[in-house]
Amino acid sequence: MPRSRPGRPCVSHEQGSRLRAARYGLPSRGAQGHRFDRLCSARPIPREHVIGTVQCADRHSPVPPPSCADWSPQATHFPSARAEGCFRFRAAGVIPVCTQWAPVAYQELPRDEMYYAHSTKDGRRCNWQPLREHLEETARRAAANGAAFGADKAARLAGLLHDIGKYTPDFLARLAGGRERVDHSTAGAALVLEMANGADRVIAELIAYAIAGHHAGLPDRRSKQKESFATLSDRLKNVSSTALDPVWREEIMPDANGLLPAFLWEPPPPTGATPAAQKAARARLAFQFAFLGRMLFSCLVDADFKDTEAFYSRIEGREVDRHWPALQTVLPDLLAAYERRMGALRNGDTPVNSLRSTVLDHVRERAGEAPGLFTLTVPTGGGKTLASLGFALDHARAHGHRRIIYAIPFTSIIDQTAAIFRDILGDEVVLEHHSAIDEGRAGRREPCAADGEAAGRDKLKLAMEDWAAPVVVTTNVQLFESLFAARPARCRKLHNIAGSIIILDEAQTLPRPLLAPAVAALRELAANYGCSIVLCTATQPALDAGNFPAGHPAGLPLAGRELAPEPQRLASRLKRVTLRFPGNMDDAALVAALAEERQGLVIVNSRKHALALYRAAQEAGLDGLVHLSTRQHAADRRATLAEVRQRLKDGRACRVIATSLVEAGVDLDFPRVWRAEAGLDQVAQAAGRCNREGRRPVEESVVTVFIAPDHPPPPEVKSLSGDFGRIAHKHRNDDLLSPAAMTDFFGEVYWRVGPEGVDREAILADFHMGPGAHGIETNFAYRSAAEKFRMIESGMEPVIVANTPDAKEIVDKLGIEAIPSGVLARKLQSYIVQVPPQSRAKLMAAGHVVFRAETFRGDQFAVLVRESLYRPDVGLLWEDADYLGLEQWMV
Repeated sequence: MPRSRPGRPCVSHEQGSRLRAARYGLPSRGAQGHRFDRLCSARPIPREHVIGTVQCADRHSPVPPPSCADWSPQATHFPSARAEGCFRFRAAGVIPVCTQWAPVAYQELPRDEMYYAHSTKDGRRCNWQPLREHLEETARRAAANGAAFGADKAARLAGLLHDIGKYTPDFLARLAGGRERVDHSTAGAALVLEMANGADRVIAELIAYAIAGHHAGLPDRRSKQKESFATLSDRLKNVSSTALDPVWREEIMPDANGLLPAFLWEPPPPTGATPAAQKAARARLAFQFAFLGRMLFSCLVDADFKDTEAFYSRIEGREVDRHWPALQTVLPDLLAAYERRMGALRNGDTPVNSLRSTVLDHVRERAGEAPGLFTLTVPTGGGKTLASLGFALDHARAHGHRRIIYAIPFTSIIDQTAAIFRDILGDEVVLEHHSAIDEGRAGRREPCAADGEAAGRDKLKLAMEDWAAPVVVTTNVQLFESLFAARPARCRKLHNIAGSIIILDEAQTLPRPLLAPAVAALRELAANYGCSIVLCTATQPALDAGNFPAGHPAGLPLAGRELAPEPQRLASRLKRVTLRFPGNMDDAALVAALAEERQGLVIVNSRKHALALYRAAQEAGLDGLVHLSTRQHAADRRATLAEVRQRLKDGRACRVIATSLVEAGVDLDFPRVWRAEAGLDQVAQAAGRCNREGRRPVEESVVTVFIAPDHPPPPEVKSLSGDFGRIAHKHRNDDLLSPAAMTDFFGEVYWRVGPEGVDREAILADFHMGPGAHGIETNFAYRSAAEKFRMIESGMEPVIVANTPDAKEIVDKLGIEAIPSGVLARKLQSYIVQVPPQSRAKLMAAGHVVFRAETFRGDQFAVLVRESLYRPDVGLLWEDADYLGLEQWMV
């Protein structure tokens, strides 16, 4: 046990409890400390023996009676607790003896014999956070998080045990300034496995993963390497709960019974099932448990973060991240605002607007249907975005959902959708989250080594979003990579997905190699986490299980769940363009074609090609030129798109050269469009930027699909282009944007691809369950799965370009430690450019990019300092890093 003060005999906690109880004439209550209805004639209790709350028996008395002779003038109370008549005394001295006052949370140990969760610079430990307080508060918060999906008991247990490894003299010494590192995370993982039996044992294993990883991230159970000290199994070999001071048993009361939530678990395969069917059923059950484990991890790390944040905010005056209102509280106002906006939009003057109103009414009529999976199939320009929002608001009112999450395929267009939602619903309810800053670490050192005072503070440095807002607008990358993540920063938000309505815009854009695990996650969210999921598409409900062979892992039960009225008829009525296929067109041919049109849009497959074509068009003297790609940050793209819309409206010259960022969710209307070879679904998206409002004749609204001989498409796009080529040949006399052609295309892309093709990294095989020494045991490779689940846009690293006064002001605030990183990361999202990792490394090596406030924010905020590398018209030219690195030394 901790070293006692000089001159004080070292006694056990139990002995000390009895001695102190006798000293003050108080009964001993053991594990729960002492509780009294009245404290009448007992002696005054020294302040050093009372750490906790003192409650007034007379609720009408707001402060301690001044007549008490033993009242210490140094004692103070927290006004925030006054409403409950509850006060915490901070100063040394005595607690008054009065019939109106009674200790209700009596801590028997003096400060130097107590265990603590978090420390401060106060060597007297007067304001350190008692460990019991942190464990109980984290447990309370975690249980509240887990209640949304019926796992509150398991989440509470994780919270109670997550820091139990701090009940050691070694960790107390570490808090007091000792240099020896202490692993305080693994002890709780070992203890929970000792406590649980039967069906609860499997849930205890999930809790063990969460506790062991609550700093470093979810570990793998085992490793294929001979030695790997980061695995859960290896860590458990070196830790025993017997090393803990047994005082923990008196301070907390963990309950490891009844942990298994009442889920719709995968049933055993029927008698006589084939070996393949049995294997598939076992795999689905293992995935369910692994998914629950990640959700419990989310409950824990969020609760741990919030309690730690509350402690240091109180002690150090740190700013606390914003509080969001509950969706159900503000839902009446949101619905009223939505009705006002839709009423104004219904006054459109075109057949397309009339059709949008029809779609909207039909979709909203179905909002009362049972929660679960839905499809919304409406051609581009048919009003899917606003119709899906209306459905979500009505569906939340009918079924009590907690939030609306709108996921978009591309980071480049999220700001437009978020702006639409803010304009309708208000800034105070919409969170826009697409930043990659939360992928970074708060420090250079490995987080699993975090301990002592630094461990608590490090948690506060991370730019973590919790998705507690009523409406969240995010990207597929954020959503799906978080669902398979292992790091606390990425996983913190997951528990808030439970009870949500998730709208996936252009659901068919999910990467084919990751389709099976993504679909498995969607299926589980709908089955056991109270989610309704709307798969929006302009082309075809590609994930309908009816289109796949029986048992295919990429199929979802979508029959009868279409929200739109007669999708095939909608496609026919919204036919607005003519497709042409000229074959090869190099940059010279494209510039010549663009020169013949006053207004036109060219969409290519890479940022490199877009920049080269833009420069070629500049050299040719074309006016009204605009370049759009993700080289530019979102704030500049917004300004550029606003200028483009005004030019189109005014009839001025407007020749836009862009990447695919303009294809989904960007409401542009050009008379002519050129699209580099791609999949049929991408061609359909490009066609949605031509004659969008249907004001021009179909035969004059031409979309030209060309081959760029000098700029071949990326491998994945090339594969989809090949599928499109085969369909184009088959339907050469038909409309290639018709439902029949789309059905054939998705047959090529998805429906005839085997299970290996939709889980190329074998992610689903990373989760196994089987017989073990303690019954059914898990073998989950959380960290390995997270490393393998990387979507197309991922693999880039963020650079902040502060080229406006507002952005510069936010960057300057990075130097104010009291402002949470999450608050600043949220504000900087619009000024981020994603660059290849090797390019950012070159920029940093040349001194063009530096980490700001690295001392206390780590390597999260990489800021461009060489402003000449960025221009609003072309974006960040990272290829010039080497040249400018030499140029700065030239006289």
